[in-house]
Amino acid sequence: MPAGGTSDFESLIERLRSISEDLADKAIVVLSEASRAGETARPAQEKALTTARRAVEKAIATLERLQGGERD
Repeated sequence: MPAGGTSDFESLIERLRSISEDLADKAIVVLSEASRAGETARPAQEKALTTARRAVEKAIATLERLQGGERD
């Protein structure tokens, strides 16, 4: 990969980490609202947000592995 490739990964990783945090925050809001509404089941929207966050975390891990491979 051309020079600067690692910094490109770092930038993407940081953006994905921010997105992951945003998704986690939104999931907490959804859970809190459901709890205040007296719901006892885990809301479908929270499940979807958690699935999306996990996908973002996998993307982060993949990019970190690629970034590590570039340093070899």
